[in-house]
Amino acid sequence: MNATRTLHGFHAVAARISLRPDSIAAIYVAGTRSDARVRDLVARASAAGCRVESVEEARLTELAGTARHQGVVASVDAQTPQVTLDDVIETLAEPALLLVLDGVTDPHNLGACLRSADAFGAHAVVIPKDRAVGVNATVAKAASGAADTVPVVTVTNLARALRDMKERGIWIVGADAGGESLFDADVRGPVAWVLGAEGSGLRRLTRELCDRVVGIPLAGMVESLNVSVAAGICLYATRQQRATPRGPG
Repeated sequence: MNATRTLHGFHAVAARISLRPDSIAAIYVAGTRSDARVRDLVARASAAGCRVESVEEARLTELAGTARHQGVVASVDAQTPQVTLDDVIETLAEPALLLVLDGVTDPHNLGACLRSADAFGAHAVVIPKDRAVGVNATVAKAASGAADTVPVVTVTNLARALRDMKERGIWIVGADAGGESLFDADVRGPVAWVLGAEGSGLRRLTRELCDRVVGIPLAGMVESLNVSVAAGICLYATRQQRATPRGPG
């Protein structure tokens, strides 16, 4: 096998077993655990032809780089298949629904965004190669398996990628305070939701490339939402609109 990286946590490892068992070099489980959750994971791994080893907790912590591994760590092929925007769009049988993250640097936020993307049927998450976090073990853990179910498209030039989406008829919608209300925005068609980095929001050039900017109405005292929460709301709103017949006129 090529160079490897680790995944930890039940959701991330179980998703890899289901989707790409051939990419798993070995799965390590805590020798102190024999509960139903571990037994089920081991049975699924064995059925998929994966090597499973029982090790001490200290060894799992060393492999994962954290004590929050839930008693399971997998060593997997680090060379994940490169996915392009063309790969994603050419396979769609419905209007595109993409999530574009403009410089998210917190791995827990990226992982949570992937969970939202999986939950609400986003076809891909687009991230820049530089000045942003990539998919690593921490992201995979936070994503609870979604890092292996949602295609992640890494682009070297986000502005160019947005222009490419426009040429394909995809509406670029920035999520930012001060835009038109999400309650009033029509997002039924092909759409790429663009969300900015933690704290700083959308960069100027990114905002200028958006066809429209939409804000999430907030009824409480807080002035902004975590990027993953905002992503979930925007994706849900799109799915909800698409499931609701248009009214007359």
